[in-house]
Amino acid sequence: MPKQSPLFRMERKFLRKLLADAFTLQSSPAFSPGRTHSLPPCAAEGRNCMLKQLYTLLGEYRRDALLAPFLIFGEVLMELFIPYVMAGLIDQGVLGGGGISYTVKMGGLMILMALAALIFGALAGRLASRACTGLAANLRTALFDKVMDFSFSNVDHFSSASLITRLTSDVTNVQNAFLMILRMGLRAPILLAGAASMAVLISRRLSLIFLAALPILAAAIIYMMKNGYPRFQQMLRRVDDMNASVQENLTGIRVVKAYVREEHETEKFTENAEALRKAQFFAERLILLTLPILQLTISGCIVAVVWFGGNLVIAGGLELGQLSAFLSYVSQILMSLMFLSMIFLLCVLSRASVTRIQEVLAETPSIQDIPGPSSELADGSIEFIDASFSYGGPGDNLTLEHISLSIRSGEMIGIIGGTGSAKSTLVQLIPRLYDLSDGQLLVGGRPVQEYSLDALRKGISMVLQKNTLFSGTIRENLLWGNPNATQQELENACRAAQAKEFIDALPDGLETHVEQGGANFSGGQKQRLCIARALLSRPKIMILDDSTSAVDTATDTRIREGLRRELHGATVLLIAQRIGSLRGADRIIVIENGMISGIGTHEELLASNPIYREIAESQEKGGMAT
Repeated sequence: MPKQSPLFRMERKFLRKLLADAFTLQSSPAFSPGRTHSLPPCAAEGRNCMLKQLYTLLGEYRRDALLAPFLIFGEVLMELFIPYVMAGLIDQGVLGGGGISYTVKMGGLMILMALAALIFGALAGRLASRACTGLAANLRTALFDKVMDFSFSNVDHFSSASLITRLTSDVTNVQNAFLMILRMGLRAPILLAGAASMAVLISRRLSLIFLAALPILAAAIIYMMKNGYPRFQQMLRRVDDMNASVQENLTGIRVVKAYVREEHETEKFTENAEALRKAQFFAERLILLTLPILQLTISGCIVAVVWFGGNLVIAGGLELGQLSAFLSYVSQILMSLMFLSMIFLLCVLSRASVTRIQEVLAETPSIQDIPGPSSELADGSIEFIDASFSYGGPGDNLTLEHISLSIRSGEMIGIIGGTGSAKSTLVQLIPRLYDLSDGQLLVGGRPVQEYSLDALRKGISMVLQKNTLFSGTIRENLLWGNPNATQQELENACRAAQAKEFIDALPDGLETHVEQGGANFSGGQKQRLCIARALLSRPKIMILDDSTSAVDTATDTRIREGLRRELHGATVLLIAQRIGSLRGADRIIVIENGMISGIGTHEELLASNPIYREIAESQEKGGMAT
């Protein structure tokens, strides 16, 4: 076996680097893929550690990944010996007078070796494909589980369009690269080294042709590796921008049409599409430059071999069968080089994707859960002690500032304030959707950090401003609140939320299909279904964040009455813009610029709080105070 070529050594080094990026990145403590394939800790990016992590992430598909290389080795071995047998068949059987029996025997051997190579290749392809799709599935699960562990602040760090791209396109890029590595990353170097060795055995002089071509091939591939990575990173960022534009317009299509903004949004989309086109062309121009150089060099090698080899045959320095075998090995060498160039191209693209995947997996959840089980909420009491919060973290402008507030269990508390006064931020701290920047928050008499997230959030139901329904049926959506709810409990919750009447009017009732996002229901209907879903969980604390804004005042009043009836003993927090929605509350909190401006009953605030009085007077003039 000759000394390994520079291309072979370079290919091994690059693949090791790619795999180290793809799998060693997951050694960080923040990574817990799928909760079923936890990776071993790794302090260094050594080859052995990288292989252990790869082995772990493959999960149940690791046997396929380990068997495939052995089958590939058998396939390559058969392919390498076929030209050698063919040379003997020509020189000894056809030209050397070996007779028909020798020719048939060698021909039969070649057929058997070809069949064996076919079988080995088919089995290796099947195993490699299964291992790669399994790896992609486990990686997507790891990413999805990681995103599910994110707090709101972590989600804010990535756009939803970017996360979608990372879970789909980027994982597919890594999958394709791994498949190419598993199938061709082993086959191409072995075939290259084996074919080069056999070619040297046949003719050392002709082999010098490839030695002269190696610097050109190496320079082309190194140039592609060095310049391809940043170009493909830029291209993937443009893909994110494109996905964000599409998602934004599909989500807000009604608003776009209502404000006749189709032309403006089309122009924005066209700009994103043009930016993506330029980024793709800039990245693919590298391929358009590199591949012709490789092909020209390879074609020149073939011409040189035929020319010099033919002269050697004429001069008697080489047999015709040997030249034929040498040309076969030349074809194998050239095919290996083309496969290597394809591997490098995929690896360059996948390295950009691996970096983006790494950013998600390495993101540390800003809200840390406590290990093990935790006790349930003792009651629905809530206490803020000199609490402050900033979306940007410590040192940034405070959204909530020095909040001190005590809410007794079973109270119905109204919260009102101007737009941007941080009403929603205040209540989102209670179930730890965000954590305080400073101060303390007690729920059920204990700091919220002492509860597990599951225990804390099981005791709290929250209906957000944006009402979210999932595709399925009404029944399936309601059962999110309590999977074991009886038919009577479903009806009681719907009745309290004032949803039963319109559900009964539907032909299929609770079995009515819900489109994605609840697109086949009105805003008021979605709000009432979300309230019914929250009621089914029987929480200690119920939070309604402006969740009755799309219903009329009479329905709003009946919903509040239903809440008192169904949530006897539970704490209820009502955020509303209409004072009429809060009049029945035990106390009302007025928030202004992230600080508490006043606390009291409706009558007390009218007498003592100028902000509340101003809101009441403006709504009374506008007919909203009832």
